[in-house]
Amino acid sequence: MAWLVAGLGNPGDRYARTRHNLGAMVADELARVAGERFRKARFVPVEVAELTIDGERVWLARSLRYMNESGPSYASTAKKHDIAPDHLIAVHDEIDLPFGTLRIKIGGGTAGHNGLKDISARLGSHDYWRLRLGIGHPGDKNAVTDYVLQKPLPEERELIDAAIFRGIEALPLCLSGDMQGAMQALHRGAEPKPAPERKE
Repeated sequence: MAWLVAGLGNPGDRYARTRHNLGAMVADELARVAGERFRKARFVPVEVAELTIDGERVWLARSLRYMNESGPSYASTAKKHDIAPDHLIAVHDEIDLPFGTLRIKIGGGTAGHNGLKDISARLGSHDYWRLRLGIGHPGDKNAVTDYVLQKPLPEERELIDAAIFRGIEALPLCLSGDMQGAMQALHRGAEPKPAPERKE
């Protein structure tokens, strides 16, 4: 069975490099490293790229709708390619994790994340994987919206880049079904690594 990797984020240049778009940034980098480009899907507000990672067929997707209404994009893509919820990995930012921390889990609540809420509603299931990239909490719940829609501070950039590359490194383990190995790799908190070379 193929996999669907959904890089959550808001569309448009205004949001492209904000904290809330870390999921989309992982998807962008994964496509870049693989030498693939996103293409607009027919009849569905989503861009997709088809990859092969360690022999596994992967559909990489970015919704063209805003985060809180992106569920139909990913649910329709999963249905089109006959992908079950347990073969969907939603990659997203997580304010309840320290900046640069990565975690992976299946199912559970959405912790108020609007993108996950809509995906769960449209899939009719919470039982999909989540690759969570920590962006920290501003310390005041009333400041969360502004905080996630801001671009990271300069000192946060290295942590973000390292988190993106670690997420990409863990994906082959996820796709092979070795979720325990992926969890161990991410939870160890590996040291930042250099960016992968561009595939020509």
